[in-house]
Amino acid sequence: MTMISFGKFKTPNTAPITADLGGWNPVEGSPTMKTWIEHAPADGKFLTGYWEATPGTYQVTYNADELVYMFEGKAILTEANGTSNTYVGGDSFFVAAGSKITWKTIETVRKIFAIRIGQDVAAPFGD
Repeated sequence: MTMISFGKFKTPNTAPITADLGGWNPVEGSPTMKTWIEHAPADGKFLTGYWEATPGTYQVTYNADELVYMFEGKAILTEANGTSNTYVGGDSFFVAAGSKITWKTIETVRKIFAIRIGQDVAAPFGD
């Protein structure tokens, strides 16, 4: 078994991606995001790392399954059917590929993510 250690959020092992991710369209305010990929296997189908978003709202179509552990901040996620959940630091949740979500960051969010990309799904971070 191989174990891989992440850097700490304040000292990650990688430089951040500062562009909005594929499928994330800003619809309110001026939200920004940063993504640090801390581990990606050769096939690129399972990504882990850190993510940060500033206040504002994105309309999101999830291109992959994502497990989230939010360690700072506050966000309200609203599904296409109108169901809303508020998440704060210490919460964890899962979003299935294909989900259409309105992601409203109330307080800057910092999270750890694990993303599983299916065979017929484009990578969420571009090429």
